[in-house]
Amino acid sequence: MITKRLIIGITGGSGAILGIRMLEHAKALDIETHLVISQAAKLTIQHETDWRFKDVLRLADVAYKNNEVGATIASGSFMTAGMVVLPCSIKTLSAIANSYADNLITRAADVTLKEGRNLVLAVRETPLHAGHLDQMSQAARIGAVIYPPVPAFYAQPKSIDDIVDNLVGRIFMRLGIENEYYKPWDGLEDS
Repeated sequence: MITKRLIIGITGGSGAILGIRMLEHAKALDIETHLVISQAAKLTIQHETDWRFKDVLRLADVAYKNNEVGATIASGSFMTAGMVVLPCSIKTLSAIANSYADNLITRAADVTLKEGRNLVLAVRETPLHAGHLDQMSQAARIGAVIYPPVPAFYAQPKSIDDIVDNLVGRIFMRLGIENEYYKPWDGLEDS
């Protein structure tokens, strides 16, 4: 069964605008969104964006508190097209990689993996040390897609919005959701 239902987790890594923009574009794509925002992400949203927390919550079809581990998205019987953690902090990456499901974001991610659904982790940290790389490798081994939000400069972005839209569009494509928010590679022109 294919569904246009997506779980979006926003954690405390820098780049909260990416998760917010995914919510905005999902609405335009008629995708039902289920949102969880970590406590640290609330601070990041306040610091990095002009968005108010309550307005971000309103972008989602359904929003949950991160301590609601009994929510519907914590069950494999809740059908989705997958889950995106955008941005994904190293703390959240480590919890997911080690099946440490102590909050709703990590529980929903664990369920997504056990059900064989798409889990995209937009790990947001740099530089990376060996421990970070080990956690990314472990998460990939258990089925997660590691998708650092690295800009595609071939798209020749003119603004931060161009970069954000392209990244979000590429993540939608990785989930199999067609969209017009990214510029595909057209190859090099002959000179």
